[in-house]
Amino acid sequence: MPIYLDLIWMLNFGLDTILLMLCAVVLKRNYKWWRLLLGGFIGSLIVLLMFTPFSHLMVHPAIKILFSFFMVLMTFGYKRLRFFFENLLTFYFATFVVGGGLMGVHFLFQDQFLVLNQMVDTKSPQFGDPISWIFVLIGFPLLSYFSKARVDDLRMKNITFDQLVDVEVILNEQMLSMKGLIDSGNQLVDPLTKTPVMIVTADSLKEILPEGLMELSKNVQSFSHSEDIDQEWYSKVRFVPYRSVGQANQLLLALKPDMVRLVHQSNTIEVTKVLVGISHTTLSVEKQYECIVHPKLIVIGEVSSAS
Repeated sequence: MPIYLDLIWMLNFGLDTILLMLCAVVLKRNYKWWRLLLGGFIGSLIVLLMFTPFSHLMVHPAIKILFSFFMVLMTFGYKRLRFFFENLLTFYFATFVVGGGLMGVHFLFQDQFLVLNQMVDTKSPQFGDPISWIFVLIGFPLLSYFSKARVDDLRMKNITFDQLVDVEVILNEQMLSMKGLIDSGNQLVDPLTKTPVMIVTADSLKEILPEGLMELSKNVQSFSHSEDIDQEWYSKVRFVPYRSVGQANQLLLALKPDMVRLVHQSNTIEVTKVLVGISHTTLSVEKQYECIVHPKLIVIGEVSSAS
């Protein structure tokens, strides 16, 4: 069976280069193209050395690990030990994820075993099968892109999780518990009193708010006093002007709570100078949080206890 060494080398060179590029993208490392290509070339040398008298050394795990050291060093350089090991471990991670995903998809769509006369036999394509090569050439970049997208998604979820806090809103002597997201982009304040405004979904408040007040929050522009709403609730109503993207100035119905309690970094923070704005839009599609916390609440609140 003929072996096309040049094609096998080119395939390995391309795959090693893509893995190093994926490592750079995930870690957001700056790199030069010539160093990236040289790193891929070093990795592909294993294929060439497999057809030399040193072939018995190339199959040893220690030699393969040594080659990966040189690949990472050539591509990213050496600044400090932690920097090097971050690059190396991410390179291994990319290799196992993409390579394992490629093998998993391959075995999923291709029968590898035959049962003949109650005996299990394997059937494997010859090395260099064109179908397998096309599968690798198409599947490898796709899995690399998918892996990078998943890493970015997990990173964003971790950032979001770090900003989530437990929130208790005490309104008219009734308490509601929910998850809140500390959003530095939320700078909404009452222009008259400079009171920070946190945004809460209407669904989180519907259990305690009067129906008339809930209907009013849907269309604040057509404000009219309703006798169905108790005067005690009206005394808590505030109208806060705000501006959204693509729309002119609008009014947001907000309520003055008795207190808002936050649990942030093991500290319980109590805030009385705050308004609760009612939003009828979904703040989190995945229901990770029900309110957006004004970052100023963390600063002006009083730390009452630590858990």
